[in-house]
Amino acid sequence: MNTEIAQLEQQLAVARSQIASLNAELAETNNGVLALYSELDEQAEELRQVSELKSRFLSYMSHEFRTPLVSIQSMGRLLIERLDGPLTEEQERQVEFIQQAAGELSEMVDDLLDLAKVEAGRITVSPDWFELVDLFSALRGMFKPIATAGDVAVVFEEPEGVPSMYSDNQKVAQILRNFISNAYKFTEHGSIVISARVEPEDMVRFSVADTGIGIAEADLATLFEDFVQISSARSRSQRGTGLGLSLCRRFAELLGGRVEVESTPGVGSTFHAILPSKPPVSRSETEASA
Repeated sequence: MNTEIAQLEQQLAVARSQIASLNAELAETNNGVLALYSELDEQAEELRQVSELKSRFLSYMSHEFRTPLVSIQSMGRLLIERLDGPLTEEQERQVEFIQQAAGELSEMVDDLLDLAKVEAGRITVSPDWFELVDLFSALRGMFKPIATAGDVAVVFEEPEGVPSMYSDNQKVAQILRNFISNAYKFTEHGSIVISARVEPEDMVRFSVADTGIGIAEADLATLFEDFVQISSARSRSQRGTGLGLSLCRRFAELLGGRVEVESTPGVGSTFHAILPSKPPVSRSETEASA
């Protein structure tokens, strides 16, 4: 009997020792987890500060560039209109080059400013009801110089059967403008077709299809990232900022949608923006309908 008791006490002692060892290991693990959380918090704060500094820099730089660019463009227009006297053919060519460069820089400034606002969370979404027919009509007028010149036809298909849309009209238009401008850079002959159709779950799919050179499958994954540009002979003469498609993705996400692309080299590309067509349903409305 005494032997059994002694064995039990020995087993209990071993168990207590093991429990104490496990508790020590758990305490050490907890300390390590707490230290890891603290390090992650510090890194998150550093990333937040870096992001804020980046947004401030982009915003400040954009504002500082805007004034001299406006001055350059204004002076260029005065020279082109010959308000200060005649120009030789070579001088006119040089002034037009200056105007083109200033226009490209101005576009970059606008894109950088939009990017800074998005990253800082200061960009506003102002949704309202609008008709797609009116949206397409405004875009058709904007791209009329392209549609009536060169070998590329810009075609807006009538959005038949697509109801009124509740979204930010300006941002939807900016997404489509960027898609169309991007398509034009890679299309020398053929057409650029803009269309819209109803999708399930109250979504509208906007599509911009071109008959351009297409995009290699390896480039599709990074196409909507910041400062990504696909090189081509035509794109070198129609330079961009590398931010247009990135802003399209960010704007689509702000509006509650997404962007997609499909492309076949030598055949063409189609860019899509799939956006909600109605206001989001509130929780009370969902419960009431249930």
